[in-house]
Amino acid sequence: MGLLDLIYGTGAKRLRKPKSVRLGGKRLSEILDAHAKFHRGEPGGVRADLTGADLRFADLSKADLTGAILQRANLEGANLRQAKLSYANFTGANLHGADLRNTDMTEAALPGANLSEAQASGIEFFRCDLSQANFERANLRNVNFRAANLKGARFTGADMGVTILRETDLEGVDLSGVDLSTTLMPRGYKPESGDRQHTEKSASAAAGEGQSK
Repeated sequence: MGLLDLIYGTGAKRLRKPKSVRLGGKRLSEILDAHAKFHRGEPGGVRADLTGADLRFADLSKADLTGAILQRANLEGANLRQAKLSYANFTGANLHGADLRNTDMTEAALPGANLSEAQASGIEFFRCDLSQANFERANLRNVNFRAANLKGARFTGADMGVTILRETDLEGVDLSGVDLSTTLMPRGYKPESGDRQHTEKSASAAAGEGQSK
């Protein structure tokens, strides 16, 4: 049984509710409430600083973490589905196996973050800093990496079906062994030798165009 089976199968009971998680003498629910007030500009608001926090398997679905500080936080297996994460700082954070589906990640910072085996389908990583991030074996179907910084990012084994990379600089990005046959690539992109399936798809498409003339 893998990590995702534990989270989304029988292991769903393991998710920790914010009221049950204590950080520095405060409940996580209290920190989230104060941060939501901070984001709305209400009295009593305090920006959430969760640097290095142990948030493994925390249930943060629909949480408002806009602009929160989560550097080096351990979010392994956490449920962040539909959370507001724009402008949040996840530098060096561990998001292995986390559920990030339908989150708002606009201009979030994730340099060096571990997103291996994460469920991240349908996300728009618009202008995100994803340099040196680890996306190995992650579900990235229908993801848009428009204007994102992917320098040094690794995608080995990731599912990138219908993923949009058209407006993205792929210099130094490791796409070895990834099926790019349905991925929207930058114009003029020349695949590395490991991107065999993309090369085959391109060749097949070219042959089809030749036959149709």
